[in-house]
Amino acid sequence: MPEQIVINRDVEARIIPEGNVLTIPSGTSVTITQQLGGTFTVVSQFGMSRIAGADADSLGLEIPDEAQEGQEKIVEAAALQEDSIWEQLKTVYDPEIPVNIVDLGLVYSCESEEQSNGTHNVDVKMTLTAPGCGMGPVIADDARSKILSLPGVADANVDIVWDPPWNQDMITEEGKMILGLV
Repeated sequence: MPEQIVINRDVEARIIPEGNVLTIPSGTSVTITQQLGGTFTVVSQFGMSRIAGADADSLGLEIPDEAQEGQEKIVEAAALQEDSIWEQLKTVYDPEIPVNIVDLGLVYSCESEEQSNGTHNVDVKMTLTAPGCGMGPVIADDARSKILSLPGVADANVDIVWDPPWNQDMITEEGKMILGLV
C-alpha cells in the first residue's frame, strides 16, 4: 500500500489532467502514485497533481537524478547521436501512465540539424493520448528540457500534433507489457 507523506512546505504542482497550477499547502497529506522521469504524481484532497523533481524536498525526498540533469548546462559542440535523443525522450512520462512517451507511441518524429558552430537544433513532433489533455504543454516542456540537457544541443522544439490521431496500436511491445495489454 502506498505510503502517505505530509508536505513540509507550500509547493507548486500541476493539476492532472488539466495542467493548471495549484499550490499544495504545507501540512497536506499526499500519496505518491508515480515517481518516474524525475517528477512525482501525487493524490491529495485536491485530486491528482504532479510535483516537479526540483521540489522533492517538499516531500522530504532527495531530488531525483533525472531532475538534476541539465540544470546548469554549457552548450558545447559535440557529436550528437540520434539514439541519445530517443533515450532522453524515454525519460519523459505521462503523469497518469507508467510508460514513457516513446513506448506509448506519442513521439512521431525526431530530427536533429547540425549548426555551423557544431551544435545541434532538435525538432520533435509528438501527440497526446487525448486531445483535451491540459498536461500536454507540461509533457512537451519536459521533453524539451530533457533534450536540452544533452551535450551539443543548442535548441530544441517540441510540437504537439494531432495527425495521425493516437491509438493503442501505437504502443510498443514493451509499453504493452508494462500496461498488461499483451
